[in-house]
Amino acid sequence: MTTVARPQTTQQQAVAAGAHVVLLVTLSACVGLGPTGLAAGFAYIVGLCGLLTGAVRRAEATRLGPADLVTLTRAVLVGAVTAIVADALFRSSHTPVALLVVLAAVALALDAVDGQVARRSGTVSALGARFDMEVDAFLVLVLSVYVATLMGPWVLAIGVMRYAFVAASWMAPWMRSALPTRYSAKTVAAWQGIALVVAASQVLLLPLAIVVVASALASLVWSFGRDVVWLWRHADVPQVPEPRRESV
Repeated sequence: MTTVARPQTTQQQAVAAGAHVVLLVTLSACVGLGPTGLAAGFAYIVGLCGLLTGAVRRAEATRLGPADLVTLTRAVLVGAVTAIVADALFRSSHTPVALLVVLAAVALALDAVDGQVARRSGTVSALGARFDMEVDAFLVLVLSVYVATLMGPWVLAIGVMRYAFVAASWMAPWMRSALPTRYSAKTVAAWQGIALVVAASQVLLLPLAIVVVASALASLVWSFGRDVVWLWRHADVPQVPEPRRESV
């Protein structure tokens, strides 16, 4: 009887899924995470593993590199944030705001780590870049949902803009070309998460917090607008995709 060895990526994802379940159980016991939060948390990890498995298969990867493991750790933290926010939508009076802010802040801080790890270990890849980008985008989406409950639905524009860009690229092939790497794009991307975490912490007076979040939205509109213009002007120029570890 021949035993077929499982790809190491399967084992790595299993460990991450186990850590996520433990984290959800801990949240339930310590801060009273309700059924809605638990359901959202479990749905998140199932979706994450399913999408990551498909991406790994398409990339023909047998293991996740060190930078990918950092991103996977961030993804687990994002899952906890997702569970807390989902629970908060139904039980706002029991929201552990401090814990939400800490988890989100750590996930954002680690975003500065995985790129450095990838470059120093020589493991930069398209898979890792896409994984990192999707984790960033989903965290911003979840945070925007929570902050929208404090400031209004306009904040959701921050979270959905990247997904709207992707949806538009399905209808406009010229928008699928690789964008040049810009330091300003990294700064804008980082500012979205920072602004939303600050707003979620509620340490600022509401008018000042609104100004902070509005500035993040304005910078994001500018960044996406610039990218769309660049893609339009270079629509007929062949582009060679390059691995990127930051969102637009």
